[in-house]
Amino acid sequence: MKVTAIKQQVKRQDRYSVYVDGAYAFSLSEAGLIDSKLVSGQELSGEQLKELKQAAGLDKAYSNALRYVVMRSRSEWELQDYFRRKGVDREAAEQIVVRLRRLDLLNDRTFAEAWVSNRRLLKNVSKRRLQLELRQKHVASDIIEQVLAEDEADERSILRQLIEKKRTRYPDRQKLMQYLMRQGFGYDDITSVLSEGR
Repeated sequence: MKVTAIKQQVKRQDRYSVYVDGAYAFSLSEAGLIDSKLVSGQELSGEQLKELKQAAGLDKAYSNALRYVVMRSRSEWELQDYFRRKGVDREAAEQIVVRLRRLDLLNDRTFAEAWVSNRRLLKNVSKRRLQLELRQKHVASDIIEQVLAEDEADERSILRQLIEKKRTRYPDRQKLMQYLMRQGFGYDDITSVLSEGR
């Protein structure tokens, strides 16, 4: 068997299609192509072709995972869930996780810090709500506790801002209180801050 062509893909210019005996065989990223040392005209045994196809599958899964974690920070559980949805086998997933950890692109502590910081920028969120969101991302409890302990946001100040913002939408005090409790604020804090405005 002979490598008859190596062509840059049109839709994904970061990937290269490899043709063996005139037919498409697999694709590789630029780095994967360099690592494989493939050249046009190269002779391949059946075993070499099989190994290259396996490497190509891992290379593609890694490229996709890399794009996934670079779009926004992800928890390790989110990445594992992504692998399950994409049908990436366990061994390949473990290799990719190790590579991404080494690059510090997969770190639940960093993820949790970024999550809290971003949520604080976007809206008035209680610590309890942040804790719930991080638990839904399967971040370890000790990491959640550490990150939220380091969060310097003033819960009552956030609550005041949220009450100010939502007061016209919820003119009924009881409905406003229910909304605030759904956002994770405690009953005592809510009643205390609401009574300040009287």
